[in-house]
Amino acid sequence: MSGRLNSPVRVMIVEDSASARMMLRRMIETAPDLLVVDTASDPFEAVDKMRANAPDVITLDLEMPRMDGLTFLRRIMAQNPLPVVICSNHTPAGSKASMEALEIGAVEVLSKSTIGTKSGAEGTMQVCDAIRAAAQARMRGARARPSAAHAAAREAAVARASAAAETRAPARPATPAPGSRTSSPLVREQVKTADVILPARAPNARLHPRTDPIIGIGSSTGGTEALSKVLTTLPADCPPIAIVQHMPEKFTAAFAARLNSICNITVKEAEDGDRLERGVALIAPGHRHIVVERLGNRYVVQTVDGPAVRRHRPSVDVLFRSLAVSAGPNAFGAILTGMGDDGAACMKEMHDAGSTTVAQDEATSVVYGMPKAAVEQGGAQKSVPLDEVARHLLEFDARHRKT
Repeated sequence: MSGRLNSPVRVMIVEDSASARMMLRRMIETAPDLLVVDTASDPFEAVDKMRANAPDVITLDLEMPRMDGLTFLRRIMAQNPLPVVICSNHTPAGSKASMEALEIGAVEVLSKSTIGTKSGAEGTMQVCDAIRAAAQARMRGARARPSAAHAAAREAAVARASAAAETRAPARPATPAPGSRTSSPLVREQVKTADVILPARAPNARLHPRTDPIIGIGSSTGGTEALSKVLTTLPADCPPIAIVQHMPEKFTAAFAARLNSICNITVKEAEDGDRLERGVALIAPGHRHIVVERLGNRYVVQTVDGPAVRRHRPSVDVLFRSLAVSAGPNAFGAILTGMGDDGAACMKEMHDAGSTTVAQDEATSVVYGMPKAAVEQGGAQKSVPLDEVARHLLEFDARHRKT
């Protein structure tokens, strides 16, 4: 995080493709709170420019000549950790390398293909939001950390700029992707709520019948490692879990496979109609919302196409609203690290429907945005350290099975 209070986030682009560098630069420069200080075509060029320009955030391609992105990322994290946003192809090899990059210390992943083929507004929003989130990240082993007051002020400034961007057309249009159908300037849409996917629970709705317990977890920046820490501590017979982790299309399958290889439980990318069973965690695919529906005393997942909710698809709000509607007191909800407020409003709906809810605490969050919003909006009953989330989850399960 920058030491320059209220100044733009300083970004360096490390990318071997000249056209990709230009596209990213033009996208980033539509945001007044972001500044591209320089670009580099490979890690060797980047090293000297990093010393001269002191970037706050680096965007990093993984496939480059002379030195690959993973090797360069390891050197950054070993010598002076900086927030890094990975820009990767969503091939199987690219997805696997991106998961490795997150393990090494990268804080966000962007898909080149997704950014290139989406509308200018949506692609630019994803790029800028990823950089804003990275700028707020607490880096492991960083040499200097900002004061709490500075961090709060910087977070507020970034949040204000992000919110303003939703209702204001940027000063410069983004470069259209090859084959794009439009070259019109960007027009930001109003942020959509979960109402565009499913209605809220009616105030006079009947009480929820007793069912098996079910868990919902939402996370964003820093969430891949947070989820790994939670899920690897769970026993093979834990309650069924539905997860939304903000991640690009095609990357969630690789993430689920990685978790499945290290957990006692089964972890997979959710498919339409999947049953939520004990010992199974389903992760929302990177391009679709997931909705939990009751089937007798058990639950199934439906994958839903639709607009982004709270700027995300999949959205934590959509998952949590479905749990408020279908499960109520049979559900446990947890919000982990991440930027923004996705999940906060509908965690409040879960709370009001009788669910048990927790948020990751500030000290253990990479970015204390989503958990903070959940606490401030009254949805989270308590804040807990990351290493206590699994315990609270299992205690809820034990209580629910006894009553």
